[in-house]
Amino acid sequence: MNLNIEMQKLKELAREAADKIEKYEHVRIISHNDADGLTSAGIICQALMRKGIHFHVSIVPRLDKSVVDMVKETASDGDLVLFCDMGSGQSDIISEIKQDIVVLDHHVPVGETPAKVFVNPHLVGIDGAMHISGSGVTFFVAMEMEPANVDLAGLAIAGAVGDKQLFNTLNGHILEEAVNAEVVSVKKGLKVGDGDLAKVLEYTPEPYLDITGDSEKIEQFLDFLGISGNIEDLNPDHTKSLTSAIALKLAKNASPEAVDAAIGDLYILNKEIVHNVYDLVAILNTCGKAEKGGMGLSICMKDKTHLEEAIDMTISHQISIVENIKKGMDMVKQGNSIGYLIGEDMESTGMIASTFVRYVNPEMPFIAVNQVEGLVKVSARGTRALVEKGLDLSFALREAAKLVGGEGGGHNVASGASIPPGTAEQFIAKVDEIVAEQLPKQGKAE
Repeated sequence: MNLNIEMQKLKELAREAADKIEKYEHVRIISHNDADGLTSAGIICQALMRKGIHFHVSIVPRLDKSVVDMVKETASDGDLVLFCDMGSGQSDIISEIKQDIVVLDHHVPVGETPAKVFVNPHLVGIDGAMHISGSGVTFFVAMEMEPANVDLAGLAIAGAVGDKQLFNTLNGHILEEAVNAEVVSVKKGLKVGDGDLAKVLEYTPEPYLDITGDSEKIEQFLDFLGISGNIEDLNPDHTKSLTSAIALKLAKNASPEAVDAAIGDLYILNKEIVHNVYDLVAILNTCGKAEKGGMGLSICMKDKTHLEEAIDMTISHQISIVENIKKGMDMVKQGNSIGYLIGEDMESTGMIASTFVRYVNPEMPFIAVNQVEGLVKVSARGTRALVEKGLDLSFALREAAKLVGGEGGGHNVASGASIPPGTAEQFIAKVDEIVAEQLPKQGKAE
């Protein structure tokens, strides 16, 4: 099967979803709280507004029974219930909803879906972890509703960047459409937000360098290069010097994909109120984590009311992420096939896991376990290279969580779980065992 056929099949599913959606006067939307979920909600809300269809949106951190109960209480009999960037792995839970359901998602499907229309790249042979995000799927549906919705492509690009996806195949197609419509511009450089270079290097957790969070080392580094000022104002020679120096730093330990993620094509979102894609992703992830999904969604819908507050909140959040990564690195332990840490009341465990596997030791996946208020949350991250060797963190976390009475799942390369208090060691041991089977040649690094 080639990409054109796969994409055509996905567009046919998107057409079915568009036809279904347009039959309703009111849509009850549930979307995830990360950058991909918020951009998905931003795309579908604007597409609905343009059709004169009313909607009620909730942004949630996970899809569980409490969310389904909320939908039952708040959706009218004649509503359509629409899930964005979630719903593929929770078929049994959402089957309790009596209204018609449409799911627009990119996670691996589990079980028999109760959705009347289910738009998911995995159904047509495309890996949703790498090649199209939830916002990309939602963008396909928006385009079937109205071709003028191409101006929403910048949000789909941001969602894919937020999920650290590749920009060939389907994301590449969306990017091409966006560039042709002058919705997105592409330039070469360091893949970080705009602002004063020294400050951005200090508080930006990605790329994570040996100077990140250390103002003195950053000053020495930039003095050596003879570069200062705002990133967006650097001339091509200074941009080249900066990216070359950072590439050398990353080459010591980082995975090849981390180098690709740090340097190369930078996307400028011409139609959004935040033009730099990395700034927008950081703002949306911060809003989600701070339980201010409405603020994130309003920014996706081009409302500047809370933008300054969101930017300030994001910078503070990123500073705390860098501090937490540094603390987390001191707590790292190693199993036979995984790196891991078990902590309490930690922030940014997903970022700690990503940083470790991308910038410190790309040879093994990383599991971060965090106990918060009687709940134990788990974030797991791998690399594309490990996935190619057989790693499937979604399976590993789902099986290990089930063993200890919890729930887990997600993507093969990035996954999460919730487990009961007191089960962390048993859970880690099971994940280690499963990953060892998936990556039989992985041994304990010396």
